[in-house]
Amino acid sequence: MASFEYVRKVKPGNIFRDWIIEVLGDRIRNKNCEVRIFKLSHASHRVCRYEFKGEGFSVVAKFFAIPTGMIKKYDSYYLMKKEYEYLKKARKIIDVPKPIVINKGFCCVLVSKYVHGRPLFWYFKHGKEPKDKLELVADMLRKLHENTQTYYDKENEFSKFNYVLNHLKINRHEKEKYEHLLGEWWHSSLLDRKNGCVVHNDSTPANYIFHRGRPYLLDFELASRHGHFACDLGILCAELKHYFARKGSTQRAKPYIRHFLRHYSRDEKEFREITRVIPFYTAYGLLRIAILKCNAKYRNYLLTEAKNCLKTIREDVT
Repeated sequence: MASFEYVRKVKPGNIFRDWIIEVLGDRIRNKNCEVRIFKLSHASHRVCRYEFKGEGFSVVAKFFAIPTGMIKKYDSYYLMKKEYEYLKKARKIIDVPKPIVINKGFCCVLVSKYVHGRPLFWYFKHGKEPKDKLELVADMLRKLHENTQTYYDKENEFSKFNYVLNHLKINRHEKEKYEHLLGEWWHSSLLDRKNGCVVHNDSTPANYIFHRGRPYLLDFELASRHGHFACDLGILCAELKHYFARKGSTQRAKPYIRHFLRHYSRDEKEFREITRVIPFYTAYGLLRIAILKCNAKYRNYLLTEAKNCLKTIREDVT
């Protein structure tokens, strides 16, 4: 699980520290306060928390122009502006970290208010009413999806899937098997719909933080406007399967997945419709996880499980 690790302290005279102090204005009473820096482990860019001593206030700075993940080449300025705008829009609908400022001059940094809390899977690990927390997540996603209706871009949904396939580094024969299954999904009517919506597209457990009992959704870098709502549901379902697989039994994930999807659904009819579509996005989520896993045996499990999810189209072609 990613966490912030202490790095060092900075005092007045540090250019970036002084700029943040100026931007925050009256939120920081002692302009000469010491600032402690913590760096987030396992992030795609450099992400740091700046804690202002004696102020009871922290911010998170995400430096888009300092890549730390697998992908090194991208438009950092575009991503900085994109996430800033998505956070501003999402904040009107659901709880997200408050975006404060962006600055191209400091390695394309996005500064937002730090939300202190516990990630979703902490409640699973400690047995603290995990199903209740899944209900809160389902309610939040439903609210986001229903209040951001737009046109639906089916082609982009498959582009996202192909992007993941291209980064998996699997042999040509295996890739062709996935592409054939994707073709079957494309030509079916299961993923057809009139309206799309904003999807977070990275709804991993680490991006759901509970602060004073309320869920906050973090990291809108991969968000898109014209997606299928089931994308966010399927990614989380994949993460649930992954969590319990590492504990020895993927079957233990089923009641949680069912509870989550049923709570998201308006009624039994919609629940049945969602469960027919979810395998596509669960496969997408599993392959995303497989990109990051080095253990060959477990990676093969993820690849096989994703393929089995995609094969459900053959049981339910309409």
